[in-house]
Amino acid sequence: MQDFKDIDKQKRSNRSGRAKRPEGRNAFKKILDDDKPRKKRYGIALGVIAVLLASYPIISLLNSSPSKTATTSAAAATVSLKNLDQGSAFRLAAEAYPKAQVQGDSYVAPLPQGGQVVYAINDEVQKRVEKVLTDYKVPYGLFVAMEPRTGRILAMVSHSSIEPGWEKDGNYHLYPLASLFKIVTATAALESKKVTPETPFAFNGRLTSESPKYWRVHPGRGNQQMPLAIAMGKSVNPVYGRLAGEVVGRDPLLLYAGRYGFNQALLPGAPIMASTAPTPATVDELMRMGAGLNREVKASPFHAAAIMAAVANGGVMMAPGFAREIRDAKGNLVFTHQPQALRTVMTPETASAMARMLATTVQSGTSRRAFHDRRGRRMLASVSIAAKTGSIDGTDPAGHYSWFAAYAPMEDPQIALAALVVNGNKWRIKATSVGEQALEAFFR
Repeated sequence: MQDFKDIDKQKRSNRSGRAKRPEGRNAFKKILDDDKPRKKRYGIALGVIAVLLASYPIISLLNSSPSKTATTSAAAATVSLKNLDQGSAFRLAAEAYPKAQVQGDSYVAPLPQGGQVVYAINDEVQKRVEKVLTDYKVPYGLFVAMEPRTGRILAMVSHSSIEPGWEKDGNYHLYPLASLFKIVTATAALESKKVTPETPFAFNGRLTSESPKYWRVHPGRGNQQMPLAIAMGKSVNPVYGRLAGEVVGRDPLLLYAGRYGFNQALLPGAPIMASTAPTPATVDELMRMGAGLNREVKASPFHAAAIMAAVANGGVMMAPGFAREIRDAKGNLVFTHQPQALRTVMTPETASAMARMLATTVQSGTSRRAFHDRRGRRMLASVSIAAKTGSIDGTDPAGHYSWFAAYAPMEDPQIALAALVVNGNKWRIKATSVGEQALEAFFR
């Protein structure tokens, strides 16, 4: 683990090159006589310049006629459409998305310069999430779903019952990630080969304690103990705080945060803001970060979904693709989504171990109630789900943040998602319920 103590320039004048003037009264008269033709030429030139300046607005207006302007704009648009990469295609699709409508079995949006964007949106999931967020009148709600193996965006919903216009960019902004960061802590620990999901881990303090001074273990004083997998499902702060501070260490934790895409653009060219994971200055700060309690550790819903998709995809994070295809004004196909691996976060073995840990969230952890009826019977019983929850208070927007990220089915991942609900003093709904509804719509 990293130790924390740790020009004046001179000017010259050349007078030798000065022209010699004729001397005497006759010489002065000669200079005046010589200047007359020159003055006449200057007068003519000045007149021509004046005429040109006076006619400039008319010339400009003629040169900027509507037909010529339209031709120039269309040419520029054609050039941009012919040079689309994953990032610029994502941005183009994001800008057009507010005008997307269902056409046949696809969502399609027109482009201002002509042409269209075709999305891979799953209509069942999209409409179900929209309805849930609207019916519960959530102050702020965000949702992103993607296909783990390809990165294609399957749904993107944003809603606000109190701030019109917030929805436009909501999914691209950053929010405190809370306990979803425990995934990073666990990944770093598993990759070090020092622990496994079954490793019993001692701790002190309440499961939701936010103060490291209560977490440390004192030999012979009846410490609590819990396997890491169960502690993941129950989101036990002391366990993952101690895991970060006493097993992983600062530099390895930041290394794996970087592998997951923190402190860098998730997809260069896309409008998604870069997630942040600042360097902790003390051991206590490191422990709080590992437990998901550092409010400056922030991510977008797009990134949260990509993190879960990386676990689902055997440790390989794929670039999110918003546009399935893009066509120009003539109907020519100028872009089609191709799966693009961004980075390898962890080994397949670690991803498999992580999946076992995340499965406990639904089986016996913080999402159990949302996925079981009152008699304890499992809803979506035929679908195995890996998930993680998170909760924390935030200020932008102000409220109580509730996260839910998941993928399913575990044996053949088809969807990864992230839901974020920001409630006021009166809770409307938890993100877990939004995620459960989305999965039900997807697997119905």
